[in-house]
Amino acid sequence: MNEKQVLILGIGNILWADEGFGVRCVESLNQDYAFPDNVKMVDGGTQGIYLVQHVQEADVLVVFDAIDYGLPPGTLKKIYNEDVPKFMGAKQMSLHQTGFQEVLAMAEFTGNYPADLLLVGCQPVELEDFGGSLRPEVKAQVKPAIDIALAYLAQFGVEPTRQAGQARALSPGQLNLSDYERGRPDEASACRTGDIRVIAGATSAPKGTD
Repeated sequence: MNEKQVLILGIGNILWADEGFGVRCVESLNQDYAFPDNVKMVDGGTQGIYLVQHVQEADVLVVFDAIDYGLPPGTLKKIYNEDVPKFMGAKQMSLHQTGFQEVLAMAEFTGNYPADLLLVGCQPVELEDFGGSLRPEVKAQVKPAIDIALAYLAQFGVEPTRQAGQARALSPGQLNLSDYERGRPDEASACRTGDIRVIAGATSAPKGTD
């Protein structure tokens, strides 16, 4: 009962290239390691404020995300404790930035806020590629990001064991990295900026309207 409750959270949108970095980190961590019962892993996607209940329950919070630090593409950076919300409010960094700021603010307001925080962010290469996957520079940083998180968690006595990809997936199977990349249509047959039917509809007014 005295064990610290640990939340490992990946946030981002896998549909927009490097925006999926955080989710892919948690996905890989879940498949490669088994954690004790006091550790929860969550694919937070772009759920925003709906993640607050998970944050409120955590004593230790580790977040993976794609962050625009203004650094060379693929660069990892670690942010700790009170600097996490401060840094996230300093500049526009990700498509879901505001949602996660609200999560932290609400958790703090209710008095249920993690005592220890780590944000592991990776400078994206490309975000404007609908249906795209991680670029090589960012994909190569998934394992180093996980290593950073594991070293941090070791300070709190969290010692996972290696496993061979047998864990239950955090998201539907077709969204895992290998299937997602393998199933993408080629550029000639797939719109890279959105559904062309929606785009076309948005640019023409319905009949009978001004």
